[in-house]
Amino acid sequence: MAEKIISKRVLFPKGKQRIFLNKVIRKIPVRKIAKLCNLSQRTIRDWRRGKFLMDFNALSKICKNTKISLPSDIKLRDKYWYTIKGCSAGGKAVWKKYGRIGNNPTYRKKKWREWWEREGKYRPSPILNLPKSIKNPAFSKELAEFVGILLGDGGITKYQVVITLHSKDDKEYSKFVIALIKKLFNVPVGVNYDKNSSSLDLAISRSKLVRFCTEKLGLKLGNKIKQQVDISSWIKQNKQYAIACLRGLIDTDGCIFIHRYKVNGKWYNYKKLAFTSYSKPLRQSVFDILKNIELNPRLAQRSDVRLDSIDDVKRYFQLVGSHNPKILKKYFK
Repeated sequence: MAEKIISKRVLFPKGKQRIFLNKVIRKIPVRKIAKLCNLSQRTIRDWRRGKFLMDFNALSKICKNTKISLPSDIKLRDKYWYTIKGCSAGGKAVWKKYGRIGNNPTYRKKKWREWWEREGKYRPSPILNLPKSIKNPAFSKELAEFVGILLGDGGITKYQVVITLHSKDDKEYSKFVIALIKKLFNVPVGVNYDKNSSSLDLAISRSKLVRFCTEKLGLKLGNKIKQQVDISSWIKQNKQYAIACLRGLIDTDGCIFIHRYKVNGKWYNYKKLAFTSYSKPLRQSVFDILKNIELNPRLAQRSDVRLDSIDDVKRYFQLVGSHNPKILKKYFK
């Protein structure tokens, strides 16, 4: 009985699924929800847009971990509940149009053979349609920065590459990312902005780009934290590529924050830089790159790499820089 309930789909009142998930996202980010439910970030975003119904198992996990009460006005549906409704509607439409359901199979085969001999065998098969092409760029600093952006705020599925940014804070930075992707791969970038949420998705639907990222760039499909991703060797072995990749990583998963302290009754403050990741190999690689450019990083709080001194933060912007206006404004204001 428990298994039957877990496999159900959850039907919220109209608009309530979005409201519920927006409430959850205010407590924990989309990537943590996806990790908790063992699903992709895209699935969580689709649920928030109301594209699909949530499954009860995921809803239960979310409520348990966020201490949000299970909604009382939901209804449970079987996993493929909509097929019965669709089949019924289709049958009624056919009956209304033709006055019958189905026809003589011998007659159908005869007519199909006539059509095949007349024109069908001369038509190109849609099954043989080839994947849409992309530009295959050579290794470069720009490509290395793209890898850093993907390792920071990106994700790869079987058919898509998606970069998720903050809809307000990263609005200007998203223009740089879109231009970079178009320059590198010559592909259109879909922009999905939801005014009711805080995320901005940049999506490239190209299976060839997915293969290029996994086979040539050393990136991985699926959950980055579960797989403990790292920077590829072709980047680590080239100092300029490593710096460019570091810039992409910190522009997406880094921040400038103010450290305040009090001495003899007087308050002092200065700016520090932090990079956050739950992938241990990736944190270590960021630490090593900062070391290699003669800075003094520190591993902190089991998820951060930090630059603590005023001189180190200053030299970071001299040596590495940033393409994200949000970070530049925070440092130079």
